[in-house]
This record gives sequence, structure tokens and C-alpha cells, in this order.
Amino acid sequence: MGVQSQKQTKANPSATAEEVLFAQYQPHPTAWDELFQLPGCPHAHCQTLVDRLGQLGVGDFLERRIGADLVFVNQGITFSVYSDRRGVEKIFPFDLIPRPVAAAEWDVLERGLRQRIQALNLFLHDIYHDQKILRDQVIPADLALQSKGFRREMIGFDPPGGQYIHVVGTDLVRDEHGQFLVLEDNGRTPSGVSYVLENRAVMKRVFPNLFQHCRVRRVEDYPQRLREALLSVAPRSNGDSPCIVLLSPGPYNSAYFEHSYLARRMGIELVLGQDLFVHDDRVYLKTTRGPQRVDVIYRRLDDDFLDPTVFRPDSLLGVPHLFRAYRAGNVTLANAVGTGIADDKAIYPFVEDMIRYYLSEEPLLRNVPTYICARENDRRYTLENLDKLVVKAVNESGGYGMLMGPSATSAMLDEFRCKILAHPRNYIAQPIVTLSTCPTWTDEGLAPRHVDLRPYIVSGKSIWVLPGGLTRTALVKGSLVVNSSQGGGSKDTWVVENGG
Repeated sequence: MGVQSQKQTKANPSATAEEVLFAQYQPHPTAWDELFQLPGCPHAHCQTLVDRLGQLGVGDFLERRIGADLVFVNQGITFSVYSDRRGVEKIFPFDLIPRPVAAAEWDVLERGLRQRIQALNLFLHDIYHDQKILRDQVIPADLALQSKGFRREMIGFDPPGGQYIHVVGTDLVRDEHGQFLVLEDNGRTPSGVSYVLENRAVMKRVFPNLFQHCRVRRVEDYPQRLREALLSVAPRSNGDSPCIVLLSPGPYNSAYFEHSYLARRMGIELVLGQDLFVHDDRVYLKTTRGPQRVDVIYRRLDDDFLDPTVFRPDSLLGVPHLFRAYRAGNVTLANAVGTGIADDKAIYPFVEDMIRYYLSEEPLLRNVPTYICARENDRRYTLENLDKLVVKAVNESGGYGMLMGPSATSAMLDEFRCKILAHPRNYIAQPIVTLSTCPTWTDEGLAPRHVDLRPYIVSGKSIWVLPGGLTRTALVKGSLVVNSSQGGGSKDTWVVENGG
């Protein structure tokens, strides 16, 4: 019996080694385990969590798990999968064993994320103004200017407050050595933070005493922090209280639960495009008391659908002449139009260079090594090693448009080979990273499952990093795909001040 199993049995004499939660758990043989250094031996910052959670018998744990699932069902915490033709709402699978991060380690991550967002914001200002980074050949001009996220309509325009990216979800992975790496930046309309907040609320119901013992940092401040950041970049300064609204595509959007949840928690109106109109280059909300001036739009709508007079003319989701009001400086759009170039997967490999170029600093967080198929040498290497690499379409998300080479069939490899040759700018490739694992309840009991981490960074006049984030879990044994749309689940992420 392992050391930890002995501790668990002593702490709960009525439970046998077979009954206590972690007794039979075996970490992944090659991946970094988020709780255990070795079988039965937790990382120092996980000791209190493992000691206390490990006192539970499996039956007690499963009862609490059922209770947590009922909370999600009763509160309608759901998402939609576009590929599911039935259009059904699904409960986001939630695992009760949290993913802890030591406070000291988190502080390093926070500094790295702040540095990264500063550089991305400077890059966006540069790319829409002087384009010095292109002239100095730090980034190939054709790679940047051919990006689908690049919006020529933004050239020469300074968004209110000078901020382009107000909310970022940066995806991190931890490799087999325990080092965090940046997988990608999501700087357009990143989703998932509502699950962070709801996961925490459910965990506090199920394990109220654990938080006090482990001294877990709060995440509940996020809605207020986001509201304050948006108020700080509102265009009006005449003493009136700025009006913020959340613009949603509507209830058929996969993240509509999050839109309504955040609007309610922020104390702002949830609106559709038809609820707004533009008059004299100002945006107004239709209300029963008459038109109300709108100063900030937290938009969860992609650029293409924002304004049918500028972008897609067939869009019924946006607001006619909204972009004109934006260019006149009379409304803030968060995130700014054109931020998509900053999370283009073909631009991502250059973020470390952006940090050096704009901030004269070495990056605190490293990227996953990346091959850009638009480059001849990278393309040749990718085509010769397709069966060993992950290939990603640069403008896709949610796990779509991706090839996992080692598990791909010959037909899939041939299909992607043709796609890359036909449109090399649309693809990048990366080596397989053995994502870290975390104990997760499965049909076979407690087992390691691969996880990633999406922290959320909020920027207005200052930058704030949510202490935690969305830990996404691949529920299928051996799978490295954690996206909810591909069958993944989530965990509560704990930044712990005290582990021993």
C-alpha cells in the first residue's frame, strides 16, 4: 500500500484501501501528473487537497458527483455542438477532482500572460498603423496581410482607450517535464469563463471546507473586473455613467448560456442586433422608456456579422452602420474589430519575437515549436512527417480542422496532404505534446486524463489575470483533444496558497 493510501485509511478507519478515493490511482507512465509526483506521493502544493479529498470513500464521492450533475442540469449550464444536427443542448461534463496550481508557479504564469498581452496589443496597433514590424522583417508581410483576421477597415484607426484586446483566453499546456507552454491565443470572442465561475460555485457547495484549508484564490470577481475594464475604455467622459451591453448572436449560438450568464452577473443588458440602432454616428438601445445611448458593446459576434453595410451584407445578426459609429469614436467594441490577426495560428509562432521587438524582453512563456506550411522548408518537413505531427487549420477552433498524425488513417493523411499543397497558408504543424494529466473519474474508476488550461486576461486601462481558468479534460482514454465540442469536459482550477 502506498504512503498516501495508508494516510487515507487512518484518516477514515471505516474505509478500506479499496474504498478510499486515491487508493488505486496510478499516474500516467510518461505524462506530468497535476496531483502526484509518484503513486501515493502528492506534489507539495497538493498535499492538503489529497489528504482531505482522499478521506472520501468512493461511494461518498459518487454521491457528491451526482449532486453536482444535478446542479448543472437544474441551472441549465449547457452548450451546443454545431456538428450535432439535432441541435440539442448538452451539459458540459464536469469532474469533481480539481486541478491545483501552486501560487508561486501561478505568479510566474501571470507575469508571462501580462507580457504576452502587452505585446499583442502593441502588435495590433502597429499592424493597423505604421507596420514597423513588417518593414523590419520580424514577421513576413505576406503572412500577416493575407490573414483572414486582418481588417483593412481598421487601418489608421485608434480604438477608444487605445486597447484592442479586452478579453483574451490563452491556452496553456504542460509538457512531460512540467513546463507550461502556450498553445494558442484566443483574442476575438473567447468563451468558457462562465464554466469557470459555475464550476467554482458547484465545488463550494460540494466541498465547502476544502477551500478554507487549501487557501484557494477567488475567481468570483471576474464579472466585476470585466465591467470595470470596459468602463475604463468607454468613449464618453462627460460625467454620465457609461452604458455597457453584451451583443449576442442569439439563443442558437453554442455559447448563449455564457452570454446570458455574464450579462446578468455584470448587471448589463443582453441584446441582439435588432435591439440596437445607429443615429448620427451614435449607437442606441431600444427601451420602453425610449432610446438609450450605448457606450460600450461587449460583443460575442464575429467581425463578419457585426455590420451588414461594411462586412457581410447578408448578416441579420449585426447593426447597420455600427462600424461607422465605431470609427467616429462614439462607441467601444470589445474586442476591437480586426483582433483576429493576433490569434491567427500562422502569426502565433511570432509572438515571442513580438515580445522581444516591442518590449525588449525575453518571453517568460514559450510557444510550442511550430512549422508554418506557407514556408517551403516547413511545408516539406510537415509533408514528410504528417504521421508524427498535429496539423491545424489556422482559422478553425474547437478542435475542428485538425489532424492528429499518429492516430490518423492513411486516407486522412492523404486528405491533409492535398489540403496543405492546395492552400499552404491555411495550415501549421506542431510536434505532439504529451499533455499533463489529472486524476479524473471515469467508467473504470479514477484514472489519469489529459488536460489543458485556459486562463482569462482582462485589459482596460490595466491588465488583470483571473487566478485560475478553465481546465479542459479529454475524457477519452489516451485522447489529447480536450475541446467540449469534441467530447471533452472541465475541472475547477485552484491556485492554492497552502499545500502542506
